[in-house]
Amino acid sequence: MLHSLRLAFERALTAFVVLLLGSLAVIVLMGVVYRKLGIPMVWYDEVASIALAWLTYYGAGLAALKRAHIGFPGLVNAMRPALRVPLVLLGEGIVILFFALLGWYGFQVLVILEGDAMVSLPWVPTRLTQSVIPVGSLIFIVAQLLTLPELLRQARGDGVIDAEKQEMQREIEKAMQS
Repeated sequence: MLHSLRLAFERALTAFVVLLLGSLAVIVLMGVVYRKLGIPMVWYDEVASIALAWLTYYGAGLAALKRAHIGFPGLVNAMRPALRVPLVLLGEGIVILFFALLGWYGFQVLVILEGDAMVSLPWVPTRLTQSVIPVGSLIFIVAQLLTLPELLRQARGDGVIDAEKQEMQREIEKAMQS
Protein backbone atom coordinates (compact mmCIF):
# COMPACT_ATOMS: atom_id res chain seq x y z
CA MET A 1 0.00 0.00 0.00
CA LEU A 2 2.84 2.39 0.82
CA HIS A 3 4.30 1.77 -2.64
CA SER A 4 0.95 2.60 -4.29
CA LEU A 5 0.62 5.76 -2.23
CA ARG A 6 4.16 6.79 -3.11
CA LEU A 7 3.56 6.12 -6.81
CA ALA A 8 0.33 8.16 -6.83
CA PHE A 9 2.02 10.99 -4.95
CA GLU A 10 4.95 10.91 -7.38
CA ARG A 11 2.68 11.01 -10.44
CA ALA A 12 0.62 13.91 -9.08
CA LEU A 13 3.71 15.86 -8.04
CA THR A 14 5.43 15.18 -11.37
CA ALA A 15 2.36 16.39 -13.27
CA PHE A 16 2.23 19.57 -11.19
CA VAL A 17 5.97 20.24 -11.63
CA VAL A 18 5.67 19.71 -15.40
CA LEU A 19 2.68 22.09 -15.44
CA LEU A 20 4.69 24.69 -13.52
CA LEU A 21 7.68 24.28 -15.84
CA GLY A 22 5.50 24.62 -18.94
CA SER A 23 3.72 27.63 -17.49
CA LEU A 24 6.99 29.32 -16.63
CA ALA A 25 8.31 28.69 -20.15
CA VAL A 26 5.15 30.18 -21.69
CA ILE A 27 5.24 33.19 -19.36
CA VAL A 28 8.89 33.92 -20.14
CA LEU A 29 8.37 33.45 -23.88
CA MET A 30 5.32 35.74 -23.81
CA GLY A 31 7.30 38.32 -21.85
CA VAL A 32 10.09 38.33 -24.41
CA VAL A 33 7.76 38.45 -27.43
CA TYR A 34 5.57 41.19 -26.01
CA ARG A 35 8.59 43.25 -24.99
CA LYS A 36 10.04 42.90 -28.52
CA LEU A 37 6.68 44.04 -29.92
CA GLY A 38 6.91 47.15 -27.73
CA ILE A 39 3.97 46.22 -25.50
CA PRO A 40 5.58 44.84 -22.33
CA MET A 41 3.34 43.05 -19.84
CA VAL A 42 3.35 44.73 -16.43
CA TRP A 43 2.82 41.45 -14.57
CA TYR A 44 5.47 39.35 -16.33
CA ASP A 45 8.44 39.80 -13.94
CA GLU A 46 6.46 39.29 -10.75
CA VAL A 47 4.58 36.22 -12.00
CA ALA A 48 7.72 34.65 -13.50
CA SER A 49 9.58 35.11 -10.18
CA ILE A 50 6.75 33.49 -8.25
CA ALA A 51 6.48 30.63 -10.76
CA LEU A 52 10.22 30.00 -10.42
CA ALA A 53 9.92 29.88 -6.62
CA TRP A 54 7.01 27.45 -6.88
CA LEU A 55 8.95 25.30 -9.34
CA THR A 56 11.89 25.26 -6.93
CA TYR A 57 9.87 24.19 -3.90
CA TYR A 58 7.70 21.60 -5.65
CA GLY A 59 10.67 20.35 -7.67
CA ALA A 60 12.61 19.89 -4.42
CA GLY A 61 9.74 17.80 -3.07
CA LEU A 62 9.85 15.66 -6.21
CA ALA A 63 13.62 15.29 -5.87
CA ALA A 64 13.13 14.20 -2.25
CA LEU A 65 10.60 11.61 -3.35
CA LYS A 66 13.11 10.22 -5.82
CA ARG A 67 15.92 10.53 -3.28
CA ALA A 68 17.72 12.71 -5.81
CA HIS A 69 18.46 15.64 -3.52
CA ILE A 70 21.81 16.25 -1.90
CA GLY A 71 22.81 13.35 0.28
CA PHE A 72 25.82 11.46 1.52
CA PRO A 73 25.26 7.78 0.74
CA GLY A 74 29.02 7.22 0.62
CA LEU A 75 29.36 8.43 4.21
CA VAL A 76 26.53 6.15 5.36
CA ASN A 77 27.94 3.20 3.44
CA ALA A 78 31.39 3.73 4.95
CA MET A 79 29.93 3.03 8.40
CA ARG A 80 29.57 -0.39 9.92
CA PRO A 81 26.10 -1.83 9.26
CA ALA A 82 25.19 -1.41 12.94
CA LEU A 83 25.76 2.37 12.68
CA ARG A 84 24.01 2.91 9.35
CA VAL A 85 20.44 2.84 10.61
CA PRO A 86 21.02 5.29 13.50
CA LEU A 87 22.92 7.60 11.15
CA VAL A 88 20.11 7.46 8.56
CA LEU A 89 17.50 8.14 11.26
CA LEU A 90 19.53 11.06 12.60
CA GLY A 91 19.89 12.54 9.12
CA GLU A 92 16.22 12.09 8.31
CA GLY A 93 15.24 13.56 11.65
CA ILE A 94 17.34 16.66 11.01
CA VAL A 95 15.89 17.12 7.52
CA ILE A 96 12.31 16.65 8.73
CA LEU A 97 12.88 19.02 11.66
CA PHE A 98 14.32 21.65 9.31
CA PHE A 99 11.35 21.46 6.95
CA ALA A 100 8.88 21.40 9.85
CA LEU A 101 10.41 24.64 11.14
CA LEU A 102 10.47 26.12 7.65
CA GLY A 103 6.82 25.20 7.17
CA TRP A 104 5.84 26.59 10.56
CA TYR A 105 7.54 29.92 9.97
CA GLY A 106 6.26 29.96 6.39
CA PHE A 107 2.76 29.67 7.80
CA GLN A 108 3.49 32.52 10.22
CA VAL A 109 4.48 34.64 7.23
CA LEU A 110 1.09 33.90 5.65
CA VAL A 111 -0.62 35.26 8.76
CA ILE A 112 1.46 38.44 8.56
CA LEU A 113 0.69 38.88 4.84
CA GLU A 114 -3.08 38.85 5.34
CA GLY A 115 -4.62 41.55 3.20
CA ASP A 116 -1.57 42.08 0.98
CA ALA A 117 -1.73 41.54 -2.77
CA MET A 118 0.69 41.31 -5.67
CA VAL A 119 1.84 44.68 -6.99
CA SER A 120 1.15 44.03 -10.67
CA LEU A 121 -1.96 41.87 -10.15
CA PRO A 122 -3.75 43.37 -7.14
CA TRP A 123 -6.55 40.77 -7.29
CA VAL A 124 -4.03 37.98 -6.43
CA PRO A 125 -3.40 37.72 -2.66
CA THR A 126 0.23 37.54 -1.59
CA ARG A 127 -0.77 34.75 0.80
CA LEU A 128 -1.49 32.57 -2.24
CA THR A 129 1.89 33.25 -3.81
CA GLN A 130 3.75 32.63 -0.55
CA SER A 131 1.77 29.52 0.37
CA VAL A 132 4.46 27.57 -1.44
CA ILE A 133 6.68 27.75 1.65
CA PRO A 134 4.50 25.78 4.10
CA VAL A 135 2.97 23.59 1.38
CA GLY A 136 6.36 22.82 -0.18
CA SER A 137 7.76 22.02 3.26
CA LEU A 138 4.90 19.63 3.94
CA ILE A 139 5.43 17.94 0.58
CA PHE A 140 9.14 17.52 1.34
CA ILE A 141 8.35 15.96 4.73
CA VAL A 142 5.79 13.58 3.20
CA ALA A 143 8.33 12.61 0.52
CA GLN A 144 10.96 11.89 3.16
CA LEU A 145 8.54 9.77 5.17
CA LEU A 146 7.32 7.84 2.12
CA THR A 147 10.87 6.94 1.13
CA LEU A 148 12.16 6.26 4.65
CA PRO A 149 11.21 2.55 4.77
CA GLU A 150 13.18 1.84 1.58
CA LEU A 151 16.13 3.88 2.83
CA LEU A 152 16.15 1.95 6.12
CA ARG A 153 15.98 -1.35 4.21
CA GLN A 154 19.01 -0.31 2.17
CA ALA A 155 20.87 0.85 5.30
CA ARG A 156 20.26 -2.53 6.95
CA GLY A 157 21.42 -4.35 3.82
CA ASP A 158 24.35 -3.72 1.51
CA GLY A 159 24.18 0.04 1.87
CA VAL A 160 22.34 3.08 0.60
CA ILE A 161 22.09 3.33 -3.16
CA ASP A 162 22.22 6.89 -4.43
CA ALA A 163 19.63 8.14 -6.92
CA GLU A 164 21.89 8.05 -9.98
CA LYS A 165 22.94 4.46 -9.35
CA GLN A 166 19.33 3.44 -8.75
CA GLU A 167 18.25 5.04 -12.01
CA MET A 168 21.11 3.36 -13.84
CA GLN A 169 20.10 -0.01 -12.39
CA ARG A 170 16.51 0.51 -13.58
CA GLU A 171 17.74 1.37 -17.08
CA ILE A 172 19.96 -1.74 -17.17
CA GLU A 173 17.05 -3.92 -16.05
CA LYS A 174 14.81 -2.42 -18.75
CA ALA A 175 17.48 -2.99 -21.40
CA MET A 176 17.94 -6.62 -20.33
CA GLN A 177 14.19 -7.25 -20.51
CA SER A 178 14.00 -5.88 -24.05
